[in-house]
Amino acid sequence: MAATSPRSARVLAVLGTIAATLVVWVIAAVLLGVQLDVRMKPGDAVQHIGPAAVVVAGLVVGLAAWALLAVLERLTQRARQVWTAVAVVVLVLSLIAPVQGGVTTGVKVTLLCMHLVAAAVLVPTLARSAVRR
Repeated sequence: MAATSPRSARVLAVLGTIAATLVVWVIAAVLLGVQLDVRMKPGDAVQHIGPAAVVVAGLVVGLAAWALLAVLERLTQRARQVWTAVAVVVLVLSLIAPVQGGVTTGVKVTLLCMHLVAAAVLVPTLARSAVRR
């Protein structure tokens, strides 16, 4: 079996992240009936998170992670280690928003699951795709 190119692995990482978060959205919103409503700040209007928002967020995060890895590969021989450390820090910080913004406990749990599932797909897949020089 031929090895997957870094580009192919990264495309699959981004697409896998989008698919995985959409699965969580479908389970919560469609099967369990959770209304995915959030407030960005206290006092703000409630915003609904639909499937399009999940796809866009997954795409933006995936491409940003890919871009950072590509830049690090040009700057350091330790791109994989640096990128992984940054990814873990970003994940931990990203967990604050669902806890603060979710309108109900169900929304908070769903959003936390989306963040964790996205990281579970994106972090190891992109880390493995890092090119060693």
